[in-house]
Amino acid sequence: MTTHDTDAPAAPPRRPVVAIIGRPNAGKSTLFNRLVRGQRALVDSRPGVTRDRNIAPARWQGRELLLIDTGGFEDQDASSLATSVRQQAALAADEADAVIVLLDGREGLNPADRDLMGRMRRLRKPVVFAINKLDSAARDDDAAEFFALGVADVFPVSAAHGRGIGDVMERVFALLGEATPADEGAEVGGDPESPVTLAIVGRPNAGKSSLLNRIVGYERAIVDAAPGTTRDALDTPFTHAGRRYVLVDTAGIRRRARVQDQVERAGVVRALRALERAEVALLVIDATQGMTDQDARIAGYAWERGRALLFVLNKWDAVPRAQRDRARALRAIEEHYPTLGEVPAVCLSARTGANVGAVFPALEQVITAHRTQVRTVQLNKVLADAVAAQAPPSRQGKRPRLFYATQTGTTPPFFTIFCSHPELVPTAYARYLTHTFRAAFALPGTPVRLRFRPRGTDSSRA
Repeated sequence: MTTHDTDAPAAPPRRPVVAIIGRPNAGKSTLFNRLVRGQRALVDSRPGVTRDRNIAPARWQGRELLLIDTGGFEDQDASSLATSVRQQAALAADEADAVIVLLDGREGLNPADRDLMGRMRRLRKPVVFAINKLDSAARDDDAAEFFALGVADVFPVSAAHGRGIGDVMERVFALLGEATPADEGAEVGGDPESPVTLAIVGRPNAGKSSLLNRIVGYERAIVDAAPGTTRDALDTPFTHAGRRYVLVDTAGIRRRARVQDQVERAGVVRALRALERAEVALLVIDATQGMTDQDARIAGYAWERGRALLFVLNKWDAVPRAQRDRARALRAIEEHYPTLGEVPAVCLSARTGANVGAVFPALEQVITAHRTQVRTVQLNKVLADAVAAQAPPSRQGKRPRLFYATQTGTTPPFFTIFCSHPELVPTAYARYLTHTFRAAFALPGTPVRLRFRPRGTDSSRA
């Protein structure tokens, strides 16, 4: 039961959700990027570049909102992927508090615009019509033909140049009215810890979007058999067992030599950026193929940047029954990629949902390890035992003496060891201490950082 203190601050306003809807190549992603003040969505002259919904916070003249960019709404295309894109756009419109319909003023009124108008009328929510690509006031008259859709107002704009955007946003907020109070029952302030950001990464077609959909319980991301369906990084807030997460589904990462298409290359950049702002990486591996060199490169990229790491061996149901041996699969990873042998792994099927529930206990394990705080007394006892068992080798006629250690950081755990001649501590010995600390303090799935410094630099003991 949640108790409420009468002196607690009032719940903050809930940010309204505004979706941008329109046909392919109308300029929706350009408008989205301008409103969120960053390159969050891919922009390309070819139609159909945006496929999934892309969600980001935005602020306009002191008012906050959540903005949704969507794929192009094209009824004439009957392909399965186009159908999925339409479904995603329709779902975004249903979820939104208001909708901006962006039409192509350069192309003029299109029969498909009438179909889209019919769909918008059925929404029964505020809709603002903006006619894009009218780069100067001399072209404003080109917007007049769109009154044939039966709308009361149209706004000539240029998303590329920012022209007319203020008028559109003023109308959006006027239709929304006063800010909506936060959902009843929501805790003010929430968990004192920030949400755990999970970057779902892997090679194309490994099942990343299927896993995201399975975890959150609905079709949050398009799932298609064609590799490379996901191009934008998507943020999905999610709560499980009281822990708040932000799931980030990303475009598949391929080796640079194979990334020929400019749009795919931009998607890879966004995937790597997602890792930069994540705490944990879920590396989705196609279990029918096993870990590949490219999977190992992705894991190494996350590891080098200090991210916690969990392997998800997906498509486990497609592995021949006689070969469904988790221990053997993990041994194969360790044999081929020894540095990754201590990363936990979950074997599952995102398609059927089998064993997906095991992801969260494994996540808790790596998050706990990533945030570990070791007592100085315990750390120094382990260090002393490690040195007693194997002293650092002498180099240039000198043997480094390790005096004491202290933890100087978390996420990942960072230990500073004060010693004589830190420059003489070999990499192999640092690796030995890393393995020792990892085993002693139960640190699976997280990098462990060591730094060797001369004793006189410890300001805490001055």
